[in-house]
Amino acid sequence: MTNEPAAPDPIPHTAPLPGGDPAAPAPPGSALAEVFRAQLNRGFRVPESAALLVVLGALLAFFAVKSNVFLTQANLINVLIAVATIGILACPATMLLVAGQFDLSVGSGIALTSCSFAYLLTHGYSQWVAVLAAIGLGMAGGILNGFLVTVIGINALITTLGTLAIFSGLAELITNGVPIGFNGFGMLALTRPAFDVPWSVFIFGAFIVGSVFILRMTVFGRSLYAIGANRVAARLAGIRVGRTIFAGFVLSGFAVGIAGLVAASQTGEGSGTTGTGYELTVVTAVILGGASLAGGRGSIFGTVIGLLILGIIDNGLTLLNVESFWQDVVRGSLLISAVGFDAVRRRLTEA
Repeated sequence: MTNEPAAPDPIPHTAPLPGGDPAAPAPPGSALAEVFRAQLNRGFRVPESAALLVVLGALLAFFAVKSNVFLTQANLINVLIAVATIGILACPATMLLVAGQFDLSVGSGIALTSCSFAYLLTHGYSQWVAVLAAIGLGMAGGILNGFLVTVIGINALITTLGTLAIFSGLAELITNGVPIGFNGFGMLALTRPAFDVPWSVFIFGAFIVGSVFILRMTVFGRSLYAIGANRVAARLAGIRVGRTIFAGFVLSGFAVGIAGLVAASQTGEGSGTTGTGYELTVVTAVILGGASLAGGRGSIFGTVIGLLILGIIDNGLTLLNVESFWQDVVRGSLLISAVGFDAVRRRLTEA
């Protein structure tokens, strides 16, 4: 071989193979595989939201045909009410998953905040004191999770599974295993300021707007994506990884406090079983919406569509008199399918 530089190859499909002879053209089959892989990579970025919208439209059409009351205004508002509490939790959950983290303690956190609110309200404290205490307690839970994950260095899965059990136990201790009923705090569930929609749905909408702004328009939001995509590179780029993740857990705790108040307003009681299984539904909605367990991907829009899909399935199956246990089967199947799709997608795009 001479020392003269080789002439540039005019045919793009003859790029050298890694580890092979730099002067040898790639086999035609390899070139076709590269083209196919490039098309897959391009395709998986674009149609996620479109595919979710198609699924959502298909579900709307199916249940509209099966039930005459499905598309009524009252029923559609019921769907929004049903997903509002979960949606409040899902917005910061999306941020955490974008950064490669997750919070499995949100369900029991709701139980703890709602029970604490009910206890204070029924023991002579003013409503505002009880409200602020519930929100503060939720944020304290987020601070605890953030401290254990970012300062102590415990894995987020182990941390939040542990605090899930802690919060659930504390909720039962506060109530002595008996729900605490109260009166005078039904405004979040009963008051409908506009379009016959209660405050809980408007609060969910405020969380959507705020979360979209944070992820798209702030340095904090961009840092979450950078951390999820490559934590080491993010740190080398000057991003304070620990502080950013810590803030994400605090936001999750704030959402738990608000969602706990909404749940208490809807049920009129504080119970240790409130919020049971919410963590599964939240994770399912976020992953179904296009977020990746590996981090670096996800959007609030996708999460909202995922929530609506789950809410419409639950509502539609109820209207068709399908046993509620089948709803759990469907949610679990959707979670496995969404995670499996994410694994296949990453395998194809990283190949």
